[in-house]
Amino acid sequence: MFVFVCAGCGAELTVPLSQVALPVHARHKYGNGLQLPVLMEPGTFAVDPEPWGPPWRRWDEIDPDEAAARGVHGPVHALSDGAPGAVVIAPGDARGTVLIPEMGGGYCCGLDGGDGPNMACEACGLPVASRIDDCSLWQAVWLAPDAVRRHPVGGAGTEPLSWAQVMAEGKATRPVAPMTRWGAWGDGDYRWSWSPEWEVAAGRALAHLLVASEGRWVTVPDGLVAEVFQRALDALLPAGPPVRRAVVAGPGLPAPDEDAAILLVPAHPQTGEAWAPAGRAASAYPVPLPFGVWLWLVSPEPDLPVPTSGGLPDGALRDDPPVRRPHRPFWIDLEAFRYALVRLPAVRSPWLREMLDTILEHRRGGLL
Repeated sequence: MFVFVCAGCGAELTVPLSQVALPVHARHKYGNGLQLPVLMEPGTFAVDPEPWGPPWRRWDEIDPDEAAARGVHGPVHALSDGAPGAVVIAPGDARGTVLIPEMGGGYCCGLDGGDGPNMACEACGLPVASRIDDCSLWQAVWLAPDAVRRHPVGGAGTEPLSWAQVMAEGKATRPVAPMTRWGAWGDGDYRWSWSPEWEVAAGRALAHLLVASEGRWVTVPDGLVAEVFQRALDALLPAGPPVRRAVVAGPGLPAPDEDAAILLVPAHPQTGEAWAPAGRAASAYPVPLPFGVWLWLVSPEPDLPVPTSGGLPDGALRDDPPVRRPHRPFWIDLEAFRYALVRLPAVRSPWLREMLDTILEHRRGGLL
């Protein structure tokens, strides 16, 4: 475990924290005016390896070789020249900090960090972090990489959990969630929607699926996997043979069939590394999914029935309240898709570049 301290005076700024993989939705905005929950689990931190924040440079100001050296192989709106290595924690895990009133910029409902660090070390006044809680942004505290230092505390060298331990201790992420708007009144002032975590995870996975397709039609298993991916795959790829088949694979599941060319696999929640099969399946293309999303696909939690009363027979069970469904089909997050695709070298191929240039048409069609 680690404690983060002020680079100026050494004062402790966090509780002891364990490192986990950066959530794929960490930097993505979702919806309009929505109140999103806290990004990180209590007691954890993650590191963003990419630069973030001002100064920004537009794509036409960047040499393609420089962008490729930074892992960006296709056009983006802008790239940051800020410092890499920002650390994100849950707001409740911060200690010894105060808000900087004059740095309280936000879009409409809270703080967005757009003016620079808005939290200072209480002991010496050094700006050390940005509190984020504006609408449609994940609530978090981002520690500035040049203003904090990481100090190990007891157990800092602990090995990551094995896949068996992850399976025993991990939690699944529900695909449907209640979404509340800022300023809403009452417990019932919300709507049921597809989980933003699922939509962003699907965006990254779709980029990998298209690369793995090699321009051929891809099929996925029926059920929730098909509800998430098949509509987009059918729209973006030519239908008909030859077909590449994608299946869900991972720890505790039977070995994939030999004709499965693409595997939807879990990413380790601590390291972010994708699960790797053994044997012949090792040659299949692995498409990473956040562990919680993958776990729901392979082991969905049932909606618990409750005993009824009144006129129904003794022992009859029903869902109460009834299972809620989103009001629309599943939408894959466009920005997450673009973010992932431009970071895959295969995006240089002509057909993927053309798709990247015309992808906004699919947003208008309600696909992304």
